[in-house]
Amino acid sequence: MLHPRGVARGCSPELMNKESAAERLAELRAQIARHNYNYHVLDDPKISDATFDALMQELLQMEKLYPDLVTLDSPSRRVGGTPLTAFQQVRHVQPLLSLENVFTEDALREFYRRIQKNLHTGKLSWVGEPKIDGLAVSLYYEEGVFQRGATRGDGYQGEDITHNLLTIHSLPLRLKSQLTAEIRGEVFISRENFLKLNEQKIRQGLPPFANPRNAAAGSLRQLDPKVTAERPLDLFVFSLIQIREGKPLATHWETLQYLRELRFKVNPHVSLISDLEEALSFCRRMNDLRDELPYEIDGAVLKIDDLGFQQQLGSTSRAPRWAVAFKFSAEKASTRLEDIEVNVGRTGAVTPVAKLTPVLLAGSVVKRASLHNEDVLREKGVMIGDEVIIHKAGDIIPEIVQVLKEKRTGREKPFFMPASCPSCQRDLKRLPGEVALRCLNPACPAQLIERIIHFASRGGMEIAGLGEALAEQLYTSGLVKDIGDLYYLQKEELKKLERMGEKSAENLLESLQKSKKNPLHKLIAALGIRFVGERVSRLLADHFQTLSGLAAATEDELCGLAEIGPRIAASLREFFGQEETRRILEKLNRAGVNFRAQPGDMPTEVEGDNSLQGITFVLTGTLPKYSRREAKEIIEARGGRIAGSVSRNTDYVLAGENPGSKLQKAREAGVKILTESDWERLLYLP
Repeated sequence: MLHPRGVARGCSPELMNKESAAERLAELRAQIARHNYNYHVLDDPKISDATFDALMQELLQMEKLYPDLVTLDSPSRRVGGTPLTAFQQVRHVQPLLSLENVFTEDALREFYRRIQKNLHTGKLSWVGEPKIDGLAVSLYYEEGVFQRGATRGDGYQGEDITHNLLTIHSLPLRLKSQLTAEIRGEVFISRENFLKLNEQKIRQGLPPFANPRNAAAGSLRQLDPKVTAERPLDLFVFSLIQIREGKPLATHWETLQYLRELRFKVNPHVSLISDLEEALSFCRRMNDLRDELPYEIDGAVLKIDDLGFQQQLGSTSRAPRWAVAFKFSAEKASTRLEDIEVNVGRTGAVTPVAKLTPVLLAGSVVKRASLHNEDVLREKGVMIGDEVIIHKAGDIIPEIVQVLKEKRTGREKPFFMPASCPSCQRDLKRLPGEVALRCLNPACPAQLIERIIHFASRGGMEIAGLGEALAEQLYTSGLVKDIGDLYYLQKEELKKLERMGEKSAENLLESLQKSKKNPLHKLIAALGIRFVGERVSRLLADHFQTLSGLAAATEDELCGLAEIGPRIAASLREFFGQEETRRILEKLNRAGVNFRAQPGDMPTEVEGDNSLQGITFVLTGTLPKYSRREAKEIIEARGGRIAGSVSRNTDYVLAGENPGSKLQKAREAGVKILTESDWERLLYLP
């Protein structure tokens, strides 16, 4: 007779022979996996929590007695292992790209027509999926067993977060197949669990998370998996890249059904769509369901169903040409503008920032909003004490869109930009052709601290542990005067800083040492050169191959490259021509920071980028960073079209300072209006 747990009555694990123990462990693993699937994927538990806990305890007890029988698919891996000291980098099997965004139904219609034209076909089947607001991950399985998982990272390689993904119970450790493949998905936290998590943090006296996405991202980037195991993470999968032993699949819809067969959790709202009108209807339905779903979504994703068509269309360096994200309109909220302060950026630009009465907007608490520059502040008529309407530009950046002047009481106060820099007290200047006030003092403390922060950021050298607070401490203590000094820090010096113990100091130094091996394009982006971001950095690294080659390039050489206009070229020459830059580069070189492109570095794939094919722009006003010609060249280089006037065929109006009548026509026609920042995000420009 068997005990309810399955062990022969009177036979303890200690008395079992190894063969019997192996059989029992295999049985326990299968039972626990099945009950995990029923509970976390099907939401249909078949046993009580107490019975499940008993199975787990028996498994853990037996594995302790027979450690050589522990397997990679054991549920004990979910408990949480030894904390890491740093994340390793993992190369994706195929690039994990972002999606092209559209914001209006007309833009979606144009995308649909463009695909029909490129494929020379009429009716197209699509698959619609809710766009989960979480964190994209890749999952690698070898012969059906989960091996590792990674974040999206830069699309080509991400951080190895296997130890944290193992804590997600809806992630199967063994598949119902010997499949070797990479599966893509989105990790998220439900609204209900997010509220419970924040209630717990408040009870512990800790600051709550801003929104569910930040909570999920922060949980996956914990070095200690036991912390992640306490977070209620969940997972939907949406893509499969078969490597070997795969099942023949012809469509994306078949792929999703196959993923379900393999016991992955696929979103229940995915839909097979037969034509454009059904696609539009699906997007409207998801928008209507947005507030009712148990998790956050910020749009709908549409993918061509035919995998052959997907392969035929291919991808740009940033996004597949066969899929699009229909982004929902930004949510709005009203709040009070309590004060206006000014920030000094790393390039010396001095910008006004609104301090707001905290308000919940699009899943996060907003306390500050950008006012861009003095001209925008005057144009909107903003006063301290005003009631204002805010939204998140691109669902990311809080922005004031309207002042409720009818609610003024007479106690509101006007705001005037300062005449001198709030950090170094030098006079502020407005350079010809620019709208921002600028501090031109290269030794301005605020700029130097911002450069350190930028250098260490994820878009730069990714120096873990070096955030705003530590950057300020390093500068004010005199340990770091410029970014070159970072690589000469000593443990004993660091230990004297506030909240910097021996272990923290060791971790920082280890992260600095690791960053020396970063690809050349990461270093170029980290230097903080005006107008040079990740994409341009990749292009420059690919072309010049060495930092010394880039530093010696003439403006004519630079302007000869795709997407490099006179303004970017002039900025590069000015940066590398400064004595201060030469001193910093000498320090970096002496410290052993990589100055050369390596064979394994990913190319920019600028050639053949037709991501704007069929999209029409109208330009109006003066752009702060680009001339009209530069903006036109960038759009046309990617297949876009520039029109002279707004019509029903216009997809976007790119509006700068002092726009003309085209802006009003765009508003009347309901055409999406982009600021320069919106446009850069749309095109992934620096």
